[in-house]
Amino acid sequence: MADWTKPLSARCHCGAVRFTVQLADGLSTARRCDCSFCAMRGAVALTAPLGGITITAGAEDLTLYTFNTGTAQHYFCKHCGIYTHHQRRSNPNEYGVNAACIDGLSPFDFTEVPVSNGQQHPSDNRSASTLAGILRFSRS
Repeated sequence: MADWTKPLSARCHCGAVRFTVQLADGLSTARRCDCSFCAMRGAVALTAPLGGITITAGAEDLTLYTFNTGTAQHYFCKHCGIYTHHQRRSNPNEYGVNAACIDGLSPFDFTEVPVSNGQQHPSDNRSASTLAGILRFSRS
């Protein structure tokens, strides 16, 4: 069993982008979001502090996408299109890291993942619930 609190190796699908990540609190921060962008992307994200990611190869292969307020900075490999990480809108001092990019981890390793209410983002509507629901996975 991996120690998810130590620096972890990660990469995009094609391997052009490689990085290490130090998660803020292991796997306990797993989440998804239901905003228009994240709902289509479908990734499980884990939290890392801004200093918690080091690009070890392929920094020039990352491309940036922003939308709406431009606060969230979403990074992708320009070759395979895989989302690797993003600077969070809800807390710009943190990154969300694509769990599927971390060696030895799959989004299907999580039986339950909280889904953040990105359709009514807390930065836009402070009275909205921050939780939209729970995504559950069970193996057949």
